[in-house]
Amino acid sequence: MKKSWRIFWHVFVWVSLISLFMYLGHDDSQTDIKALLVVFVLYPIINIGLFYLNYLIYIPRILDKKRYSLYIAVILVTIVLFGLGKYGLALIFKPYVLMHEHGHEASFWSYFLGAFFTSITFVFLSTTVKFTVYWFRTERIQRELENQRLSAELSFLRSQINPHFLFNSLNSIYSLAYQRSETTPDAILKLSEIMRYMLYECNDNRVSLEKELQYLQNYIDLQKIRFGDKAFIDFKISGKVDGQQIVPLLLIAFIENAFKHGIANDPASPIQILIEVDDAHLHFFAHNKKHNNNRDSQGGIGLINVMRRLDLLYPGKYKLDIIDEEDTYTSELLLDL
Repeated sequence: MKKSWRIFWHVFVWVSLISLFMYLGHDDSQTDIKALLVVFVLYPIINIGLFYLNYLIYIPRILDKKRYSLYIAVILVTIVLFGLGKYGLALIFKPYVLMHEHGHEASFWSYFLGAFFTSITFVFLSTTVKFTVYWFRTERIQRELENQRLSAELSFLRSQINPHFLFNSLNSIYSLAYQRSETTPDAILKLSEIMRYMLYECNDNRVSLEKELQYLQNYIDLQKIRFGDKAFIDFKISGKVDGQQIVPLLLIAFIENAFKHGIANDPASPIQILIEVDDAHLHFFAHNKKHNNNRDSQGGIGLINVMRRLDLLYPGKYKLDIIDEEDTYTSELLLDL
């Protein structure tokens, strides 16, 4: 909040309180404007001064530096001095302050004790307000720092996706080029479409689910080009895709993993990729038979990445099951969109 607004609200609260007490203390039968001003304006202003003396000077310069003994001593001396000052003013305005209803004058000690406890109340109030403001400000700063940390971590995780995907895709195209396959140009074109989506349409925290599923379709088409007639892939999308949003590049790691570590040329055990969608949920299922000649020790980077992104972006809104058996690998994700 800007300083000018803080000052406005402080003034507004005090003026409102003084006006309220003046209204409650007003007596139409015995109206005395001078008495009202002395009792409900002059003395409240003195107490408000004590409030801000503690709020703006004593707490920041003494208490915040953990000089507790000095703080207590200063507060006690200040309260005593304020009490003496109030009594001096009471002598000046004796008819309005010291005189009781039946004409008896209040003694010094009875008045001083009342002023003392009133001052204690305002000191306590200012300390409570100060530390409440500190707490809310600290909480806000902590939330901002946490959001910045999460944003930086997500940016780092997303920066890992593109090189990881590009590395695997270029390996696939390299295999086609090495075999002098006629489908190499088609594979390069398909890769360019995929990279265009990744570079230009995935910069937001959420993207259209329809576009994300099309991206997955393009990736699978690229793999089909790579394997040619030997590709056996069961890819199905069911349900109505209508305006749902999803975090971009979230599912690709599971599909990459299925092709990288699975067998795609076995008609008896095709790679299965099934996606079911409704208005607010997505069910993703991938299953593949594992081959035994994979020596890539870094095969888990993509899945570690996506699991961390799920924790950050869908806390409590997903369920992920991965079953890694000797011959098969299954990943299943239930996601609240």
